[in-house]
Amino acid sequence: MSQMNRRRALQLLAALGTTGLTAACGTDGDGDAASAPAGEPIKIGLIAPQSGGYKTIGEEITNGFQLYLDLHDQRLGGHPVTLLTADEGDSAETGTAAVESLLRQGALALTGVVNSIVMAGIRDTVEKARVPLIGSNASPRSLQSVVYIWRASYVLDEPGRALGPYLAQKLSPGSKVAIVAPNSPASRDVIDGFKARFGTAGSADPRISDAVVWTNPTDSPGGTTYAADIRKALSRNPDAIFCDFAGSAAAQFIRQLYREGYRGPIYAPGFLTEGTVLSDVQEAESRNIVTALNYSADLNNTANRIFASAYRKHHNVSPTTYAMASYDAAQVLDKAIRLAGSNPTSQQVNLALGKIGQIDSPRGAWQFNQPRTPQQKWYLRRVQRDGRLVSNVLINELATLG
Repeated sequence: MSQMNRRRALQLLAALGTTGLTAACGTDGDGDAASAPAGEPIKIGLIAPQSGGYKTIGEEITNGFQLYLDLHDQRLGGHPVTLLTADEGDSAETGTAAVESLLRQGALALTGVVNSIVMAGIRDTVEKARVPLIGSNASPRSLQSVVYIWRASYVLDEPGRALGPYLAQKLSPGSKVAIVAPNSPASRDVIDGFKARFGTAGSADPRISDAVVWTNPTDSPGGTTYAADIRKALSRNPDAIFCDFAGSAAAQFIRQLYREGYRGPIYAPGFLTEGTVLSDVQEAESRNIVTALNYSADLNNTANRIFASAYRKHHNVSPTTYAMASYDAAQVLDKAIRLAGSNPTSQQVNLALGKIGQIDSPRGAWQFNQPRTPQQKWYLRRVQRDGRLVSNVLINELATLG
């Protein structure tokens, strides 16, 4: 960490009343910004939903990126940053319009993107423009052979791949798992990953042989949107449910599942209980939920103590994987822009992204693999009361994937 950034972190931690974090001020290999000449101002474009069911996730990725700027004097790679924002909407067309708007304004690099449909839809526009995009959420498995798109989050089949072996070992041979998920490309990736790693038999395992119950893929469901599909899943008398929902859809699914009488275990990617979901449902409704995710706010490492403390100070809530990945996207750009030199171009930044090496992240150390996605740890979490709050409590590590 540079001398200037070290001072900024110490100032913030002093304001938080946090102690015992002196180790956070060690060297991180970024160079010494205090002795380096100030770079020319640059613009970074952040793409996120500004309305609809994913608006909250969009706010979290914006908060995560901005927090990194706040802790680093509003600079990336020694350059003062203007953060431009654009609404990704919910389609390839709206996402493309957002990208084009940011490029017209002179963005050196792009970040953000929540919806996998949007990410797939903007692929060719980003590649043609030759401007790097550090995705901080959406990461469809089909996004292959890209040069300018990097992802600081995960690949969407990975949460299922992480959770599959754990659940296969935990359930008895005669058990049955009902799978319920929106009929969307993102959920198909998640479920394919889960089936591929569920024991050794994969999708042929009799415990998950029943067809998936596909639901309406809306991100703004009503109070009965999932009722009929849940009843269909429960008619199979499952011993466990595996599902894949996020945001307002997750809260509605959890409530409606409870209302239909289900009291058994629920397994899911951690998106099910991220953000405001646990505050939007009753404690009884969220019992027996176990999730897999690449982050937990109670991870005990120096980078996370700084990040989580600062995030709680700024926003009065614990950070999510969405905010964390966006914070890391800013860190990735910080390193790459510094490597690209005093007058960086988008192409130079993209080349530098391949040279930044390991990231000291709140999730734990990770680095980009050949497909430009993180090689990282995945964690098992359980929803339970932690002090006065119902939280995602870290249980143990599941796997390293990527």
